Amino acid sequence: MRALLISTYELGRQPFGLASPAAWLRRAGWDVECVDAAKDRLQEASIRAADLIGVHLPMHTATRLAGPLLQKARRLNQPARICAYGLYAPLNASWLRSLGVDEVLGGEFEADLAAIARDIASSHERRPQNTPSTQSHHFSAGSADSAGGRGLPRLQFLIPDRSGLPPLARYATLLMADGTRKAAGSTEASRGCKHLCRHCPVVPVYHGQFRVVQPEVVLADVAAQIAAGAQHITFGDPDFFNGPTHAMHIIDAMHAAHPEVSFDVTIKIEHLLQHRRLLSRLADCGCAFVTSAVESLDDRVLAFLDKGHTRADFLEATAICRAAGVTLVPTFVAFHPWLSLRDYCDLLGTIAELDLVDHVAPIQLAIRLLVPEGSLLLDLPELRARLDTFDPATLAYPWTHPDPRVDALHRDVTSLVGTRLTADRRASFDEIRALAHDRAGLPRPEPVAGTSAPVPYINEPWYCCAEPNPDDVRLI
Repeated sequence: MRALLISTYELGRQPFGLASPAAWLRRAGWDVECVDAAKDRLQEASIRAADLIGVHLPMHTATRLAGPLLQKARRLNQPARICAYGLYAPLNASWLRSLGVDEVLGGEFEADLAAIARDIASSHERRPQNTPSTQSHHFSAGSADSAGGRGLPRLQFLIPDRSGLPPLARYATLLMADGTRKAAGSTEASRGCKHLCRHCPVVPVYHGQFRVVQPEVVLADVAAQIAAGAQHITFGDPDFFNGPTHAMHIIDAMHAAHPEVSFDVTIKIEHLLQHRRLLSRLADCGCAFVTSAVESLDDRVLAFLDKGHTRADFLEATAICRAAGVTLVPTFVAFHPWLSLRDYCDLLGTIAELDLVDHVAPIQLAIRLLVPEGSLLLDLPELRARLDTFDPATLAYPWTHPDPRVDALHRDVTSLVGTRLTADRRASFDEIRALAHDRAGLPRPEPVAGTSAPVPYINEPWYCCAEPNPDDVRLI
């Protein structure tokens, strides 16, 4: 039996979402082909030969890019069982069904994929040789449970099997402050999240649950990538400190075995404050930076998003990270329906005052609030009144700001950073700041002092920022 696993986009990383299920299917005796369509062309012969086709949808961009691919897969291979899995699969279940997808899997999808594979193999064995399949395409009960996220299983994970994927050299690298580069790998130490931030795609799938990946599995995956050339590891956990004891056990063990390897993690502001005593250990073990989804500096907006922190908390977290020797990389939802031009200027001014200009990728200053189907944001009356009807083309609820100057500024900032994603951060920041102050009718501030000294960052230039282009996925 043959399985074809496809990734369309995974933030410039070698796709963990292919490597992990590949291990499960290969253990079941399947011949598995993994195709990262962001790197290699997906051949028509591969589609036609597959009994099972799985497409990983970890984010909005990947989901939109998958649309034409799924349509083509169904047209070329009617008998195949087509599965969509990952965070954005259950959020877009109806749309996926319209494209011919049979099974939609959300959290902890490996066991469900393996069960589907067993069902396909069993049906194949029962069918007389050379008899065409008459299998109907449907959503199984197991798929619905997985998509809903209620009572997610606790899996005994397998070591991801990365054979057949493009080498790490073809993926994003860690760019150091001195201009040198490190080959970057990635893994997951946990999934899901204990928190219920309204704008987060994890929440509709995991509903406040999180699941750990067994330490021996994580460490074996890290060791395999280091043997393949990785000098840095990105932990893709939604929040690395959902289970701080588990997380630090892995970091301590990794550092003991590979002291020369650096890493980066994502941690909530709330957890940075709560577990501040652990930050110096992260630094001592080689943490290149910590990403934290700050989103806004407006306490009212942070309450709408249910982020669990305030503006003052962010200021405190910045100070304690600096004192611990940890580079904090804040991310933002810079444009949202409650923003004013002065609010945007305040955001930029605070970034400058905290000496975080080099820490913030310019694209973060253009990110616009996304409201997909299933989002908890839809429960907010303050937002519902500002949303248009669902747009199946963009897989989101569009919104228009009540002040057209804000939308115009968003378009201009997006245009500015979209053409210079790898440009000097201070120069881009100064240009954006001057533009924003002009639009707000405020005096232009002085340029940020000093010359750019970039903090370490992963040099993936495309971060959910531009409209996905189907041509970027190499179908055939």
